Amino acid sequence: MVKKYFVIAFLILMVFVPQIFAEERETVTARVEDGKILVTYSIPEGYHQTLQEDYFYIDVEPYPGLQFSDTIYPEGHLDADGNTEYKGNTTLVKKFTVTGGFEPGQITIYAGYQFCEDSGACLFPEEKEINLAIDETALPAAEPKPATSFPKTLQYLLMAFLGGIILNVMPCVLPVLSIKAMSLVKQSQQDRKHIFQGSMAYTLGILFSFIVLAAIIIILKTTGESVGWGFQFQSPGFVMALLIVIFVFALSLFDVFIIRAPGMQVATKASSKGGLTGSFLSGIFAVLLATPCTAPLLGAALGFAFSQPPLMILAIFLLIGLGLAFPFIIIGIWPKAIRIIPKPGEWMNIFKEVMGFLLLATAFYLIRSLYFLVGGKELLSVLVYLLILAFAAWIYGRFAKPEFSKTKQWIATILAIVIAVGGGFLTLDFSEENITASLEEESHLRPGWEKFSPELLQKYREAGQPVFIDFGAEWCLTCKTNETTVLFTEDIETAFQEKGIKLLKGDNTKKNPVIGEWLSRFNRAGVPLYIFYLPGQEEPIVLPELITKDMIYNILEKL
Repeated sequence: MVKKYFVIAFLILMVFVPQIFAEERETVTARVEDGKILVTYSIPEGYHQTLQEDYFYIDVEPYPGLQFSDTIYPEGHLDADGNTEYKGNTTLVKKFTVTGGFEPGQITIYAGYQFCEDSGACLFPEEKEINLAIDETALPAAEPKPATSFPKTLQYLLMAFLGGIILNVMPCVLPVLSIKAMSLVKQSQQDRKHIFQGSMAYTLGILFSFIVLAAIIIILKTTGESVGWGFQFQSPGFVMALLIVIFVFALSLFDVFIIRAPGMQVATKASSKGGLTGSFLSGIFAVLLATPCTAPLLGAALGFAFSQPPLMILAIFLLIGLGLAFPFIIIGIWPKAIRIIPKPGEWMNIFKEVMGFLLLATAFYLIRSLYFLVGGKELLSVLVYLLILAFAAWIYGRFAKPEFSKTKQWIATILAIVIAVGGGFLTLDFSEENITASLEEESHLRPGWEKFSPELLQKYREAGQPVFIDFGAEWCLTCKTNETTVLFTEDIETAFQEKGIKLLKGDNTKKNPVIGEWLSRFNRAGVPLYIFYLPGQEEPIVLPELITKDMIYNILEKL
């Protein structure tokens, strides 16, 4: 009888005791807050977790209206074999964004892990399913975008205004400007009040046109963000599209082809019409008539505009419009100023061609950015495509002229489009596999610098060595300026070497989730970010976006 009860008690212990100890041995908890899923692993004492994404991960079932990023792993520690491992409480993070159509509900998370004893033996891999309620309170808070410094904002706005003024002396704008100005003065019979009113109406027409253009870009940008376009210089497709726009408009400035804006006859009739309504319509159609010359500027501005908030986009386009209307504003205030408007002549063609070379320089800058995004092999395909594109533009410019029949014009136009589009399909391949294979064979690190990784940083910090980190990108003009004038100069590199500074380069030319997390950690919307870790100090020294040699020397003096 006693034996029977002993067997029953033993069986009960066999069933329940392992569960009790298992619950104490490992615990996986999860929560969702502020646009993040956080899964915390409580690793028992004497155990560790190795960074192996096949066994240590967070998976989330698709949820309507949410888009999830890659899992973010903490720094961890390097073991004797150079593997990253974690002990104690360890939290993995997976961020998400709202893409539209979100409704509260339940989200399912799968947390994988495989704990190993410090002696070497590992437990079987496990996966825990966790269901969490999610509502609006867990969504990412709207992060205030860092305010652009006033001097930089003023610089952008000034450049927009000057760009608008430059448009007035372009070959397709200046003749229109001269004719309309003379017409305005004659129609007003030298009455200063009427001249002023006509000039302001003309100005309002131009500003209205640029407001419409700005609104289109703002709508495209807003729509693009909601569907995850991610228009930025980290995208090879976007850089290539911008390169095509700049290159094509450069060819137009060399008269390989001429952009013929529609509505020429309507614009002419509107320009000759009297009254304030006629002046207002003249301003609208002046922008249309100026398309062959405004397009290169607006094409370049488009790439910049997609990276700006809506108010900045509106301000930039308004100031371009004010610059274009500026001569008429001056004439409205001081009618005699019409005498100083330069006369059309051969100098305009020379000026136009100089602007063409400036656009080619911009195209070269974009080609250089593509080199670091897709690698040297794929860049050769880009150059071949630009040759095909130039041939297509030549066909359009040579055989779609007004002196040819409508049929020939249509044939030349369709043929040019087929060559341009078909050439792109045949030569360009920006698939991730191609890009990765091309980039893996190339290294762009400057001698003395190492590729940034949290593990390498941790290794140097544990060894008590000073570390300088440069988070930058090849398309970042501020980064290249700082490198040319400060970081890569002989005296600074010598100073780094003498002080034994470990130099780490975080390249954000292509989107890098690890670097993105570090930028967020220091409240930066983008590169550049410069960080100095000094021995014995837990918190690093963060330098401003524009750096000087004195800043570097002042920090090195502390060592």
